Amino acid sequence: MLDLRRREFITLLGGAAVAWPLVARAQQPVTKPLRIGVLANEWLPPIESLREGLRERGYVEGQNLQFEYRWAQDRNERYPPLAAELVALPVDVIVTWGTPAALAAKRATSTIPIIMGAIGDPLRVGVVSNLARPGANITGFAALTFEMEEKRLELLKELLPGRFSRIAVFTTTNPAVRGALQNMQPAAAAFGVTLYPLEINEVKDFDDAFQAIRRDRPDAAMVLADTFLGGHLARIAAFMAQIGLPAIYPYRHGVEEGGLISYATNYHSLFRRTAEYIDRILKGAPPGDLPVQLPTAFELVINLKTAKALGLDVPLTLVARATEVIE
Repeated sequence: MLDLRRREFITLLGGAAVAWPLVARAQQPVTKPLRIGVLANEWLPPIESLREGLRERGYVEGQNLQFEYRWAQDRNERYPPLAAELVALPVDVIVTWGTPAALAAKRATSTIPIIMGAIGDPLRVGVVSNLARPGANITGFAALTFEMEEKRLELLKELLPGRFSRIAVFTTTNPAVRGALQNMQPAAAAFGVTLYPLEINEVKDFDDAFQAIRRDRPDAAMVLADTFLGGHLARIAAFMAQIGLPAIYPYRHGVEEGGLISYATNYHSLFRRTAEYIDRILKGAPPGDLPVQLPTAFELVINLKTAKALGLDVPLTLVARATEVIE
Protein backbone atom coordinates (compact mmCIF):
# COMPACT_ATOMS: atom_id res chain seq x y z
CA MET A 1 0.00 0.00 0.00
CA LEU A 2 2.89 2.36 0.80
CA ASP A 3 4.49 1.70 -2.59
CA LEU A 4 1.19 2.27 -4.42
CA ARG A 5 0.54 5.59 -2.71
CA ARG A 6 4.11 6.69 -3.34
CA ARG A 7 3.81 5.91 -7.06
CA GLU A 8 0.55 7.85 -7.24
CA PHE A 9 2.13 10.78 -5.46
CA ILE A 10 5.19 10.85 -7.73
CA THR A 11 2.86 11.04 -10.73
CA LEU A 12 1.10 14.02 -9.18
CA LEU A 13 4.40 15.61 -8.29
CA GLY A 14 5.63 15.40 -11.86
CA GLY A 15 2.63 17.33 -13.03
CA ALA A 16 2.94 19.95 -10.32
CA ALA A 17 6.65 20.65 -10.62
CA VAL A 18 6.32 22.61 -13.85
CA ALA A 19 3.85 24.95 -12.17
CA TRP A 20 6.24 26.12 -9.46
CA PRO A 21 6.86 29.84 -9.99
CA LEU A 22 10.09 30.62 -11.81
CA VAL A 23 10.40 33.76 -9.75
CA ALA A 24 10.83 31.62 -6.63
CA ARG A 25 13.95 30.05 -8.11
CA ALA A 26 15.38 33.39 -9.17
CA GLN A 27 15.08 35.17 -5.84
CA GLN A 28 18.24 35.99 -3.91
CA PRO A 29 18.69 34.72 -0.33
CA VAL A 30 16.97 36.85 2.30
CA THR A 31 19.10 39.15 4.42
CA LYS A 32 16.66 40.06 7.20
CA PRO A 33 16.64 37.96 10.37
CA LEU A 34 14.33 34.98 10.06
CA ARG A 35 11.85 34.25 12.84
CA ILE A 36 10.61 30.65 12.89
CA GLY A 37 7.80 29.51 15.14
CA VAL A 38 7.82 25.84 16.16
CA LEU A 39 4.51 24.46 17.41
CA ALA A 40 4.61 20.96 18.90
CA ASN A 41 3.91 19.02 22.06
CA GLU A 42 7.47 19.23 23.34
CA TRP A 43 11.08 19.14 22.25
CA LEU A 44 11.94 15.81 20.58
CA PRO A 45 15.28 14.94 18.91
CA PRO A 46 14.19 15.39 15.23
CA ILE A 47 13.68 19.12 15.84
CA GLU A 48 17.47 19.38 16.10
CA SER A 49 17.61 18.17 12.48
CA LEU A 50 15.55 21.21 11.48
CA ARG A 51 18.14 23.45 13.11
CA GLU A 52 20.98 21.56 11.44
CA GLY A 53 19.30 21.80 8.04
CA LEU A 54 18.95 25.56 8.40
CA ARG A 55 22.58 25.95 9.49
CA GLU A 56 23.63 24.10 6.35
CA ARG A 57 21.76 26.74 4.34
CA GLY A 58 23.44 29.66 6.05
CA TYR A 59 20.90 30.50 8.75
CA VAL A 60 22.72 31.08 12.03
CA GLU A 61 20.91 31.49 15.33
CA GLY A 62 21.72 34.81 16.93
CA GLN A 63 22.66 36.35 13.58
CA ASN A 64 19.99 35.90 10.90
CA LEU A 65 17.81 33.31 12.63
CA GLN A 66 15.60 33.24 15.72
CA PHE A 67 13.38 30.40 16.96
CA GLU A 68 10.14 30.88 18.85
CA TYR A 69 9.18 27.57 20.48
CA ARG A 70 5.68 26.91 21.72
CA TRP A 71 5.04 23.57 23.49
CA ALA A 72 1.57 22.23 24.28
CA GLN A 73 3.06 20.03 27.03
CA ASP A 74 0.49 17.21 26.85
CA ARG A 75 -2.52 19.55 26.65
CA ASN A 76 -4.15 19.69 23.22
CA GLU A 77 -6.32 22.64 24.25
CA ARG A 78 -3.14 24.75 24.40
CA TYR A 79 -2.47 24.49 20.65
CA PRO A 80 -4.93 27.21 19.47
CA PRO A 81 -3.73 29.94 21.88
CA LEU A 82 -0.09 29.02 21.24
CA ALA A 83 -0.66 29.26 17.49
CA ALA A 84 -2.29 32.65 18.03
CA GLU A 85 0.79 33.79 19.98
CA LEU A 86 3.07 32.92 17.06
CA VAL A 87 0.82 34.77 14.63
CA ALA A 88 0.72 37.86 16.87
CA LEU A 89 4.53 38.14 17.18
CA PRO A 90 4.56 37.69 14.14
CA VAL A 91 6.84 34.91 12.93
CA ASP A 92 7.90 34.49 9.29
CA VAL A 93 7.15 30.75 9.14
CA ILE A 94 5.36 28.29 11.42
CA VAL A 95 6.66 24.70 11.62
CA THR A 96 4.28 22.17 13.16
CA TRP A 97 4.60 18.60 14.39
CA GLY A 98 1.48 16.50 14.65
CA THR A 99 -2.13 16.83 13.55
CA PRO A 100 -3.42 19.00 16.46
CA ALA A 101 -0.59 21.48 15.88
CA ALA A 102 -1.19 21.66 12.13
CA LEU A 103 -4.94 22.15 12.55
CA ALA A 104 -4.41 24.91 15.12
CA ALA A 105 -1.89 26.74 12.93
CA LYS A 106 -4.15 26.51 9.88
CA ARG A 107 -7.05 28.01 11.83
CA ALA A 108 -4.83 30.76 13.27
CA THR A 109 -3.52 32.23 10.00
CA SER A 110 -4.19 32.25 6.28
CA THR A 111 -1.14 34.38 5.43
CA ILE A 112 1.91 33.18 7.40
CA PRO A 113 3.48 30.14 5.67
CA ILE A 114 2.90 26.89 7.56
CA ILE A 115 5.17 23.88 7.04
CA MET A 116 4.08 20.60 8.56
CA GLY A 117 7.38 19.09 9.68
CA ALA A 118 5.56 15.81 10.29
CA ILE A 119 1.88 14.89 10.19
CA GLY A 120 0.25 11.48 10.02
CA ASP A 121 -1.91 11.92 6.93
CA PRO A 122 -2.97 15.48 6.04
CA LEU A 123 -5.47 14.29 3.42
CA ARG A 124 -7.45 12.02 5.73
CA VAL A 125 -7.70 14.57 8.53
CA GLY A 126 -8.57 17.41 6.16
CA VAL A 127 -5.57 19.70 6.61
CA VAL A 128 -5.12 19.76 2.83
CA SER A 129 -7.25 18.45 -0.03
CA ASN A 130 -4.47 17.84 -2.53
CA LEU A 131 -0.92 16.63 -1.96
CA ALA A 132 0.60 17.91 -5.19
CA ARG A 133 -0.81 21.43 -4.79
CA PRO A 134 -1.98 21.92 -1.21
CA GLY A 135 -2.90 25.56 -1.90
CA ALA A 136 -3.28 28.50 0.47
CA ASN A 137 -0.40 28.96 2.91
CA ILE A 138 0.37 25.37 3.95
CA THR A 139 2.62 22.52 2.84
CA GLY A 140 4.96 20.01 4.47
CA PHE A 141 5.71 16.35 5.01
CA ALA A 142 3.44 13.38 5.70
CA ALA A 143 4.63 10.52 7.91
CA LEU A 144 1.97 8.07 6.60
CA THR A 145 1.20 6.82 10.10
CA PHE A 146 -2.05 5.24 8.92
CA GLU A 147 -0.17 2.69 6.82
CA MET A 148 2.76 2.41 9.23
CA GLU A 149 0.55 1.09 12.03
CA GLU A 150 -0.52 -1.82 9.83
CA LYS A 151 3.12 -2.60 9.14
CA ARG A 152 3.90 -2.56 12.87
CA LEU A 153 1.15 -5.10 13.40
CA GLU A 154 2.78 -7.35 10.78
CA LEU A 155 6.15 -7.02 12.53
CA LEU A 156 4.64 -8.05 15.87
CA LYS A 157 3.15 -11.11 14.22
CA GLU A 158 6.57 -12.02 12.81
CA LEU A 159 8.19 -11.46 16.19
CA LEU A 160 5.63 -13.45 18.17
CA PRO A 161 4.66 -16.54 16.15
CA GLY A 162 2.22 -18.79 17.95
CA ARG A 163 1.11 -16.26 20.58
CA PHE A 164 -0.29 -13.33 18.74
CA SER A 165 -3.99 -12.89 19.36
CA ARG A 166 -4.57 -10.07 21.88
CA ILE A 167 -2.86 -6.70 21.48
CA ALA A 168 -3.19 -3.67 23.76
CA VAL A 169 -3.05 -0.44 21.76
CA PHE A 170 -2.14 2.94 23.27
CA THR A 171 -4.26 5.62 21.57
CA THR A 172 -5.34 9.25 22.04
CA THR A 173 -8.18 11.46 20.77
CA ASN A 174 -5.87 12.84 18.06
CA PRO A 175 -7.92 12.42 14.83
CA ALA A 176 -4.89 10.95 13.06
CA VAL A 177 -4.52 8.34 15.82
CA ARG A 178 -8.19 7.44 15.64
CA GLY A 179 -7.87 7.08 11.88
CA ALA A 180 -4.81 4.87 12.23
CA LEU A 181 -6.61 2.61 14.70
CA GLN A 182 -9.55 2.29 12.33
CA ASN A 183 -7.19 1.58 9.45
CA MET A 184 -5.62 -1.30 11.41
CA GLN A 185 -8.86 -3.16 11.98
CA PRO A 186 -8.99 -5.09 8.64
CA ALA A 187 -5.38 -6.26 9.08
CA ALA A 188 -6.06 -7.28 12.67
CA ALA A 189 -9.12 -9.25 11.57
CA ALA A 190 -7.10 -10.97 8.84
CA PHE A 191 -4.48 -11.97 11.42
CA GLY A 192 -7.14 -13.14 13.88
CA VAL A 193 -6.02 -10.48 16.35
CA THR A 194 -8.20 -8.62 18.84
CA LEU A 195 -7.12 -5.02 19.51
CA TYR A 196 -7.73 -3.51 22.95
CA PRO A 197 -7.53 0.31 22.69
CA LEU A 198 -6.31 2.14 25.78
CA GLU A 199 -7.01 5.87 25.37
CA ILE A 200 -4.43 8.15 26.99
CA ASN A 201 -5.11 11.89 26.91
CA GLU A 202 -3.53 12.99 30.18
CA VAL A 203 -0.57 11.73 32.17
CA LYS A 204 -2.86 10.39 34.88
CA ASP A 205 -4.49 8.08 32.31
CA PHE A 206 -1.37 5.92 32.23
CA ASP A 207 -2.19 4.46 35.65
CA ASP A 208 -5.53 3.11 34.45
CA ALA A 209 -3.98 1.81 31.20
CA PHE A 210 -1.20 -0.02 33.05
CA GLN A 211 -3.71 -1.51 35.48
CA ALA A 212 -5.81 -2.78 32.55
CA ILE A 213 -2.75 -4.42 30.99
CA ARG A 214 -1.85 -6.12 34.28
CA ARG A 215 -5.39 -7.39 34.58
CA ASP A 216 -5.99 -8.55 31.00
CA ARG A 217 -2.45 -9.77 30.15
CA PRO A 218 -2.44 -9.23 26.37
CA ASP A 219 0.22 -10.90 24.22
CA ALA A 220 1.88 -7.61 23.29
CA ALA A 221 1.30 -3.86 23.07
CA MET A 222 1.47 -1.19 20.39
CA VAL A 223 1.97 2.53 20.81
CA LEU A 224 0.37 4.55 18.02
CA ALA A 225 2.17 7.52 16.48
CA ASP A 226 1.24 10.63 18.46
CA THR A 227 3.45 13.43 19.78
CA PHE A 228 1.88 13.23 23.26
CA LEU A 229 2.52 9.49 23.51
CA GLY A 230 5.95 10.05 21.96
CA GLY A 231 6.92 12.14 24.95
CA HIS A 232 6.17 9.27 27.34
CA LEU A 233 7.84 6.31 25.65
CA ALA A 234 10.39 5.93 28.45
CA ARG A 235 7.51 5.52 30.93
CA ILE A 236 5.81 2.94 28.70
CA ALA A 237 9.04 1.03 28.00
CA ALA A 238 9.86 0.86 31.72
CA PHE A 239 6.42 -0.58 32.48
CA MET A 240 6.71 -3.14 29.67
CA ALA A 241 10.08 -4.26 31.02
CA GLN A 242 8.65 -4.53 34.53
CA ILE A 243 5.82 -6.88 33.51
CA GLY A 244 7.75 -8.66 30.75
CA LEU A 245 5.52 -7.66 27.83
CA PRO A 246 6.76 -7.09 24.23
CA ALA A 247 5.79 -3.76 22.65
CA ILE A 248 6.37 -1.97 19.37
CA TYR A 249 6.89 1.79 19.19
CA PRO A 250 6.27 4.51 16.58
CA TYR A 251 9.54 6.40 17.19
CA ARG A 252 13.09 5.11 17.48
CA HIS A 253 13.72 6.81 20.82
CA GLY A 254 11.25 4.34 22.33
CA VAL A 255 13.79 1.59 21.65
CA GLU A 256 16.68 3.78 22.78
CA GLU A 257 14.78 4.14 26.07
CA GLY A 258 14.68 0.35 26.48
CA GLY A 259 11.72 -0.64 24.33
CA LEU A 260 11.85 -3.79 22.19
CA ILE A 261 11.26 -2.70 18.59
CA SER A 262 10.24 0.32 16.54
CA TYR A 263 9.32 0.83 12.92
CA ALA A 264 8.91 4.39 11.82
CA THR A 265 9.35 7.08 9.29
CA ASN A 266 12.76 8.69 9.70
CA TYR A 267 11.59 11.89 11.38
CA HIS A 268 15.09 13.36 11.33
CA SER A 269 14.91 13.18 7.53
CA LEU A 270 11.51 14.92 7.46
CA PHE A 271 12.66 17.83 9.60
CA ARG A 272 15.89 18.24 7.65
CA ARG A 273 13.79 18.45 4.48
CA THR A 274 11.59 21.01 6.25
CA ALA A 275 14.62 23.32 6.35
CA GLU A 276 14.81 23.10 2.56
CA TYR A 277 11.17 24.16 2.24
CA ILE A 278 11.72 27.10 4.60
CA ASP A 279 14.60 28.27 2.43
CA ARG A 280 12.56 27.96 -0.76
CA ILE A 281 9.62 29.87 0.69
CA LEU A 282 11.87 32.67 1.89
CA LYS A 283 13.21 32.95 -1.64
CA GLY A 284 9.75 33.44 -3.06
CA ALA A 285 8.08 30.05 -3.53
CA PRO A 286 4.39 30.12 -2.51
CA PRO A 287 3.90 27.39 0.12
CA GLY A 288 0.67 26.23 -1.47
CA ASP A 289 2.54 25.44 -4.70
CA LEU A 290 5.05 23.18 -2.91
CA PRO A 291 3.77 19.59 -2.78
CA VAL A 292 3.20 17.81 0.49
CA GLN A 293 5.88 15.14 0.29
CA LEU A 294 5.72 11.54 1.45
CA PRO A 295 8.49 9.88 3.50
CA THR A 296 11.44 8.38 1.67
CA ALA A 297 13.34 6.89 4.62
CA PHE A 298 12.15 4.37 7.23
CA GLU A 299 13.81 2.85 10.28
CA LEU A 300 13.48 -0.57 11.88
CA VAL A 301 15.29 -0.57 15.23
CA ILE A 302 15.54 -3.63 17.50
CA ASN A 303 16.86 -3.79 21.05
CA LEU A 304 18.33 -7.27 21.46
CA LYS A 305 19.12 -6.61 25.13
CA THR A 306 15.44 -6.08 25.76
CA ALA A 307 14.55 -9.15 23.70
CA LYS A 308 16.90 -11.25 25.83
CA ALA A 309 15.38 -9.88 29.04
CA LEU A 310 11.93 -10.81 27.71
CA GLY A 311 13.10 -14.30 26.74
CA LEU A 312 12.43 -13.66 23.04
CA ASP A 313 14.41 -15.07 20.15
CA VAL A 314 14.24 -12.42 17.45
CA PRO A 315 14.12 -14.10 14.00
CA LEU A 316 17.39 -13.66 12.13
CA THR A 317 15.45 -12.54 9.08
CA LEU A 318 14.08 -9.66 11.13
CA VAL A 319 17.50 -8.76 12.52
CA ALA A 320 18.91 -8.74 8.98
CA ARG A 321 16.31 -6.20 7.89
CA ALA A 322 16.92 -3.86 10.83
CA THR A 323 18.29 -0.38 10.24
CA GLU A 324 19.93 -0.55 13.66
CA VAL A 325 20.35 -3.24 16.30
CA ILE A 326 21.03 -2.35 19.94
CA GLU A 327 23.04 -5.11 21.65
